Amino acid sequence: MIGYPKLDERDPQPLYMQLYLHIKTGIIRGEIAEHTRLPSIRKLAGFLGLSTTPVESAYHQLLSEGYIASRPKSGYYVEKLPEPYGKLGSLHMGELPLVQEEEPDAARKRRFRYDFHLSRNDFTAFPYGTWKKLANEMLAPDNENLLFFGDPRGERRLREQIAAYLRQMRGVECSPGQVVVGADQFNLGVVLSQILKRYGSRLAVENPGYPLIPSIFGRAGYEILPVPLEADGIDVERLHAAGARLVTVTPSHQFPRGMVMPVSKRLKLLQWARDTDGFILEDDYDGEFRYHGRPVPALQALVPGAPVIYLGGFGQIMAPALCVSYMVLPDKLVPLFDALRREMMFEQSASRLHQHTLALFMERGYLEKHVRRMRKLYRKKHDRLTAAVGRIFGSRAAVIGRDAGFHIVLRVRDERPEAELLRLAEADGVHVSSAAFYWPGTVPPDGEKDFMVGFSGIAEEDIEPGMRKLKEAWFGDANLSS
Repeated sequence: MIGYPKLDERDPQPLYMQLYLHIKTGIIRGEIAEHTRLPSIRKLAGFLGLSTTPVESAYHQLLSEGYIASRPKSGYYVEKLPEPYGKLGSLHMGELPLVQEEEPDAARKRRFRYDFHLSRNDFTAFPYGTWKKLANEMLAPDNENLLFFGDPRGERRLREQIAAYLRQMRGVECSPGQVVVGADQFNLGVVLSQILKRYGSRLAVENPGYPLIPSIFGRAGYEILPVPLEADGIDVERLHAAGARLVTVTPSHQFPRGMVMPVSKRLKLLQWARDTDGFILEDDYDGEFRYHGRPVPALQALVPGAPVIYLGGFGQIMAPALCVSYMVLPDKLVPLFDALRREMMFEQSASRLHQHTLALFMERGYLEKHVRRMRKLYRKKHDRLTAAVGRIFGSRAAVIGRDAGFHIVLRVRDERPEAELLRLAEADGVHVSSAAFYWPGTVPPDGEKDFMVGFSGIAEEDIEPGMRKLKEAWFGDANLSS
């Protein structure tokens, strides 16, 4: 039984969110037992005197977070959670190749008529006027102190805003003192590779996964241990067998495969950290951008005092050129950061001017408005792209990892080498990327060719023509799906 939820139409929180939270709380507390069959959408809507829409939305969010499962022709059932939240809330933490030059934009535009870049923003929507106004406020003689070195952790004003923003948007609980700002994830990763050395010399990584953190740690002397993925994320049993005390994951939208890690696996991952007295590096690179249902809360937010190092930034939300990223350290790692800073005497890598401008942008409510605008814009592009793939490619290709982020994975079954397919696409003026680069130590299954197709930076009206041109480059007549 799910009990009788008290829904209030006067509450600013939507009805579907009130219902979602009621059911979620009941599952967490054990008041709704595992394997319980929930009422059908229509039956619960009739019981509550609602339309089916809020009930369906509530169930969809519970599905996306892994609290319930849908069984064909049977209904919705409560999933088993491996540990009660209260137990995991008391986790014991123990003691304290050559770079190729970027191609100029003008040359790239000439070469690619349809550029499905993996992570390019839609800069037509950047708030140029507002940012210029706020930047001018900061760059004034009265603020001449901003031209000197600042706090190595980042400007206090910005860290306060980041802590508030993360609490509201991602459910992350932290104080400004736990937030460390840096120019990019590389700088922050280098710092982490130093302060985490007391936790062993092995880093487990998702396979496939994003290579930046593994590369940084590998160059710092760590042994990198690729752990395969299951359908719902990293294989926790294989993680236990790897013998590492550190792991980096992308639970809200796995890179590159796109799956969302359900709550049951997240709790298993936290249990692994408890068992090993280790840490989880959570790369939440696109957590705000979920297009159907609410964004899935961060792993760090799941239990109090979680052994999670949360990594985020403003490159995709605003623009990479601002060079403002951040990490949230568990309390016990903050003194280690301070000690490293004193030892190495490094300074803050992100511009103080940009930090204060961004803080002002957040204080005045512009960032929240901008995120809403960008989410709406990217959702339209995402939906147009996924629909175009189905309509144009038919059975020749499938979309993997939809509903979030800035790219989809286009899975193509073809015997030709990926290099040939990429060459054919480029010859017809279409840019997509191979996903093979993200498989460390292994290769994708035979016969599968996975390509990364970004949609955030391409004009919406170019998406369908671009997919038709790609189909034509690979398979001939783009008007015939097969």
